[in-house]
Amino acid sequence: MNTALRSKRLLVPTVVAVAALAVGGTVWAASGDDEVGGGERDRVAAAAEKGAGGGDAVSVETSDDAGEAYEVEVRRPDGTEVDVTLDADLRVVGHDADDRVLGAEERASVEKAVLDAVGGGTVLEVGASDDPGVAYEADVRDGNGVEWDVDLDAAFAVVEKTEDR
Repeated sequence: MNTALRSKRLLVPTVVAVAALAVGGTVWAASGDDEVGGGERDRVAAAAEKGAGGGDAVSVETSDDAGEAYEVEVRRPDGTEVDVTLDADLRVVGHDADDRVLGAEERASVEKAVLDAVGGGTVLEVGASDDPGVAYEADVRDGNGVEWDVDLDAAFAVVEKTEDR
């Protein structure tokens, strides 16, 4: 048997399989971001805000939990926050109010501390924590677009800073 022909018969399927895996991996990696944007975000945010009894959607993400399509954090006019889950038809299937509301001064101190911790950027989410030794939790996007989870103690010192992957 001609070894050159045999090599081609093995090489072509191998190249095709590797290319298919590369394209599939790229599509999977690109779809790994749960943030919802554009007009879809507006529709989902409006439904969640209504379901929370008013307020502003702070974050809108897709959900991979059964029976849920979206998870939305809504900050109510009184400063309380509620996590609203919606199905694909934008019906509320659950909500979970945060245990403790941060006052304006406390929130400002947390935001300053977490921005200092990552060198500036945008605070995405702030809340009280139930974890031992951690008083506050925050999600921050730094100036390079990298998202961080930052935990603070009661004195606003960083307990842990982790890149959100």
